[in-house]
Amino acid sequence: MADPVFTTSLLFGLMLVLLVVGVPVAFALGGLSIGMIYFFWSPMALNMVPIRAFATASSFEYLAIPLFIFMAAMLQKSRIAEDLYDTMQKFFGGLRGGLAIGTVAICTLFAAMAGISGAATISMGMIAVPAMLARGYGKGIALGSVAAGGSLGILIPPSVTMIVYGIVGNTSIGKLYAGGLLPGLLMSALFIVYLVTRGWFQPEISGGRDMKRYSWGEKLVSLKALVLPVLLIVTVMGSILVGIASVSEASAIGAGGSILCALVLGRLNWPVVREACEETLHLSCMIFWIVIGATALSTFYTAMGASRLIEGLVLNLEVNRWVILVGMLSILFVMGMLLDTVGIIMITVPIFVPIIIKLGFDPVWFGILFIMMMEVGFLTPPFGYNLFYLRGVAPPSVSMIDIYFSVVPFVVLMLLAIVICMMAPAIILVVPNALF
Repeated sequence: MADPVFTTSLLFGLMLVLLVVGVPVAFALGGLSIGMIYFFWSPMALNMVPIRAFATASSFEYLAIPLFIFMAAMLQKSRIAEDLYDTMQKFFGGLRGGLAIGTVAICTLFAAMAGISGAATISMGMIAVPAMLARGYGKGIALGSVAAGGSLGILIPPSVTMIVYGIVGNTSIGKLYAGGLLPGLLMSALFIVYLVTRGWFQPEISGGRDMKRYSWGEKLVSLKALVLPVLLIVTVMGSILVGIASVSEASAIGAGGSILCALVLGRLNWPVVREACEETLHLSCMIFWIVIGATALSTFYTAMGASRLIEGLVLNLEVNRWVILVGMLSILFVMGMLLDTVGIIMITVPIFVPIIIKLGFDPVWFGILFIMMMEVGFLTPPFGYNLFYLRGVAPPSVSMIDIYFSVVPFVVLMLLAIVICMMAPAIILVVPNALF
């Protein structure tokens, strides 16, 4: 076998080159893993690639990913987000910045149902952004509230990203789900406080000139739109947190529940089912190809001793352990600008988690900080996913530059939430410690 220093340098150097020239993450990782295994390990070891691919694709734990994606797609296609927006409009429409506040509230609810960020971002981008712009909201508030609110989908359980992290990092997914609850609500609260403050000081760009008020009768009637979403959230999350069902089993409950919601609302038809299945197939295949390629690559550099080399170098640094933690989070911040979240997890988690444990940090606490940093990556240019989701559904008057500038205050608030959770670990750990 080759020298670990040489293989480590070559591995990450080639990976950087492939990603910079625009090779898709799945093919970059998969192709690189095959080449490195062939030249630096053994051609016979290539048999490992299809074996690991089959083991990954047939893993019971990974079954939750397509099921949660289907649940999110079904909720989006059955227009439940529109019903929620109508309710929030009636309750918050009479406040300065009320529609933006209601949008964040809807995204928080949707995050607790969907598990991915794209569903809420696309739905609210189609519904809320035109409504806010028509009422005189500034582009920054209208676009930023949707992009930031949508990103909560990977932090508030049930999160598809947490499933991948938990499996790769050998961390309890149930504990991660419990740990993500309060940080998600904290981040949502920071967004709302910001929007309230902005509405108070700048009513001219917060709908202050065209606020429509509704009677309490209209508000109470609109609450019926919350019944099905709340029941679905309680059923899925409750079954996990009280130990009735595993995450994979709960994902099946959620998928079946989303179909039932569409049926009760009279919106279950073949086009809705077909579109939900097509979106599930597309996103699931993208995630699984990245996982397969990165799993083969991580197996190679573990066998070569590269992960042990990096771990040894980091642990031998004569610096405070908090400096190492901040350095890891900084690396994740930069990678979040350039790479897919699943790819980042597959590349970094096998290296970072053993180091974190040896430094004496709680792995669940670090896992949530990791996910929060991935959430920031959904909003940071040039390749933040939510920025492109939003651009695809926003009105023609909205430019990419408008979207880039709109997320800046929300990125700052996300980083503030991360700092708060670092300074007060109980925010993350109190729920998992109480339940598990």
